[in-house]
Amino acid sequence: MNINRFPLRASHAARFFTHDSLGAVTTAERVERLNILDIPEAAAILATLPQQKAVRILGRPELHNAAAILAEMPVEHAARLLNATANDRVADLFHELDEDSRATLFAKLDRTTALAVKHLMGYPPRTAGSIMTTEFVSVPDAWTVAETLDHVRQVERSRETVYAIYVLDAATQRLTNVVTLRRLITGEPQASVFSVAHKGGLVRCDPLMTQEDVARLIRKHNLLALPVVSDDGHMLGIVTVDDVIDTMIADTTEDAQKFGGMEALGKPYMKIGFFGMIRKRAGWLSALFLGEMLTASAMQYFEGELEKAIVLTLFVPLIMSSGGNSGSQATSLIIRALALGELKLSDWWRVLLHELPTGIVLGTILGLVGFGRIVLWQKIGLYDYGEHWLLVGLTVFAALIGIVTFGSLCGSMLPFLLQRLRLDPASASAPFVATLVDVSGLVIYFSVALLILSGTLL
Repeated sequence: MNINRFPLRASHAARFFTHDSLGAVTTAERVERLNILDIPEAAAILATLPQQKAVRILGRPELHNAAAILAEMPVEHAARLLNATANDRVADLFHELDEDSRATLFAKLDRTTALAVKHLMGYPPRTAGSIMTTEFVSVPDAWTVAETLDHVRQVERSRETVYAIYVLDAATQRLTNVVTLRRLITGEPQASVFSVAHKGGLVRCDPLMTQEDVARLIRKHNLLALPVVSDDGHMLGIVTVDDVIDTMIADTTEDAQKFGGMEALGKPYMKIGFFGMIRKRAGWLSALFLGEMLTASAMQYFEGELEKAIVLTLFVPLIMSSGGNSGSQATSLIIRALALGELKLSDWWRVLLHELPTGIVLGTILGLVGFGRIVLWQKIGLYDYGEHWLLVGLTVFAALIGIVTFGSLCGSMLPFLLQRLRLDPASASAPFVATLVDVSGLVIYFSVALLILSGTLL
């Protein structure tokens, strides 16, 4: 960690937050301004801010390169900020630090924070345990409403949220119920805290539950926080709705980038250097290009047919794009349904039965449009498709039914296959599906042409 650069840069702080004394700069605005600076400058600014403001900034996931900024600050100062930051956020930052910086900072944390962070970092990524916070409000079940309210007033500044208070068994310390702050402040002061507790079943999760399932539970039960408990019922932490939103936004961004046919960037677009961007995109582009080369191989295989019926080449782009588009549509729908939990891996056969008639009908619609276009162009004299133009139109019609149906089936089944292989279904990108269907579409097209045009044009 570098401590010698700060005196040279401290004067930037006054100019950086010129209107701060007037209350015109919010935490979100400070984060945006820090994001446009390089790492040493951002670290210098953060170090000159009052600790409370700096902690609020550090706690925002929107702050780019937060771990690198910490590593640039003096060790003691960075440790003070981390000790005042939510434990789950500290664990996230430690995951991004290199081993040397992590070890140096970890040694400077206070014992409570260090134990909590070490515990959180022990859970696998993308699970409830990895995104939960250990800073929650809990009270014994023997307390009264008044005692509970007094406790909330004392600890609220050091807790992630006080909207839910968790009631523990006084003897076993196991979670027994939850009380909302709204119910608590309306209860009789001398009444038992149980009298205002939630009457329905207690919603909880285990620390290894995936963050997608956690998000579904929170949405289903309209919760602000979800308790995470161990196998024996002891309270481990809570997952708050804002943490779920942050992680889901990050996952959605990653999936969208993969679906575009590239590696996930992992950083904001403008933070990726030239060579980094080339590395992220060149691999997939090369793989897709090699896949498209199979299209040329397919056309070479049917070279004789093409020489006999040049008119068939006019519809090759139409055929390829239709199959690719139908496959991309199906892939998009299935990937999203899998992500939302609307479909499970065992539902593949239901999707297959659903997409088969859908593909046939969609192919028929496109086939009729293609056939109508050939008839219209022939009749009004815009193009002469030859004496067998009606058979050419029938070929396009039949081929589109087969290609669109195959594209729909292929696009809908590929995400299931990837999930079965324990791969990310988002890797079934639209360009990948389109490339796969392009090659098979040509084979279907020319096979149909051989069947219909044999003895006439072929």
